[in-house]
Amino acid sequence: MKSFLLDVRGAVVSTLVFVVVLCGIYPVVVWAVAQGVFRDKANGSLIRDADGTLRGSSLLGQNFTGEAWFQPRPSAAGANGYDAASSGGSNLGPTSQKLADAVKDRIASYRESNGLKADEPVPADAVTASGSGLDPHISLRNAELQTARVARARKLSEDQVRSLVQTCIEGPGLGVLGDAGVNVLRLNLALEKLSSTMK
Repeated sequence: MKSFLLDVRGAVVSTLVFVVVLCGIYPVVVWAVAQGVFRDKANGSLIRDADGTLRGSSLLGQNFTGEAWFQPRPSAAGANGYDAASSGGSNLGPTSQKLADAVKDRIASYRESNGLKADEPVPADAVTASGSGLDPHISLRNAELQTARVARARKLSEDQVRSLVQTCIEGPGLGVLGDAGVNVLRLNLALEKLSSTMK
């Protein structure tokens, strides 16, 4: 009996030590390091205007509609897409007729809105949703194909819009993972700022 009580006491003490260390000290240390070293990232990589108005996160895609904006990737997150509380893909596979029809419609719409020829290739990211449905980036080619439309709608030169695209390019993760991409939210906010200064 004495041995049993010693074992129970040892288990209880061990559990309490682990609770204090893993549920108390460790999370506080991680939080403090993140706030001290990676403050922006630890707080959601939020983008604010000069007056402090929150415009979004550079990590989450947003829906932009209209000719005067760069369009993000399609989204299957939530009923209307771009819902951060319902992140996820469509779960439609490569043999899905529904997916094939949706991509075909998106290709036709993309070509029409950007003034492309009927046989011009369309970037895959312009017509397919990402796995999360919240990808904030589009490919460089996608941004290039949208440049003329956006410049025309905003009465800007294509060179002005192209230079904005260059400022919003983000390299591959860790310098080697994936391809460089253009952050659509940053690009559209820079575009909005440029347009307001031209008035």
